[in-house]
Amino acid sequence: MLLSTGLGGFGAFWKPQLAALEQRFRVIVYDHRGCGANAGPLPNGYAIAHMADDVVEILDAAGVGRCHFAGHALGGLVGLELALKSPERLATLTLVNAWAAVSLHTLRCFEARLALLRHVGVEAYVKAQPIFLYSAAHAAANAEAIDREVAHAIAAFQGEETLLRRVSALSAFDVRDRLGEIAVPTLVAASRDDVLAPWTASRDLAERLPAAELWMAESGGHAFTVVDPKPFNDVLLHFLAKGGMPASSSNAADGLS
Repeated sequence: MLLSTGLGGFGAFWKPQLAALEQRFRVIVYDHRGCGANAGPLPNGYAIAHMADDVVEILDAAGVGRCHFAGHALGGLVGLELALKSPERLATLTLVNAWAAVSLHTLRCFEARLALLRHVGVEAYVKAQPIFLYSAAHAAANAEAIDREVAHAIAAFQGEETLLRRVSALSAFDVRDRLGEIAVPTLVAASRDDVLAPWTASRDLAERLPAAELWMAESGGHAFTVVDPKPFNDVLLHFLAKGGMPASSSNAADGLS
């Protein structure tokens, strides 16, 4: 099972899922190129296709021919690209708060956040991030934990140029006309109160992908898999149990070569 995170780029986003998944699968998590353990400059023209190539590189390095893939937001776009380029590498696909083409609403959110970054600085950009990740109730009830998250994110910030190239990649991604080509069994999951990625984008994915099912959380925001992981974990494990791929008892955490 390979887990791909969103714009933040850190594989640790999936920590609330690891214990449940590692009981049945070898689990691979990774920091995206340009982020965390794989920090470094990104090339001009960096695109979602390059991110999908990174996943193939990771699978090859780990000796994995075929995997279950789960991606959150930008990570979901990577999964869609992989399903189009290398469907033989996927047993199942799980898309969490993803989209076939970015909505104007989501772009507006990114533009506001990037304006903070350019005109105020990294600290302001990162401090605003929980507003887009969490529901107000969760953020208010977990203020100290979120303060710790913010401090860590400031210290490990991926860099303005890297962030801009990653946002450009997700903004340019558009596979609306190719969804019918994706035959991989797919779980589409979203939260109805996500303020960053409208749940309707997930509904549209589920309606247009030939082998998809939709599961909706009523609350939890963009990071609902972190806010209340058990319902999602249970649905994901049930979906994977139908995927027809034998489980392994080992686990791994691999980065890019």
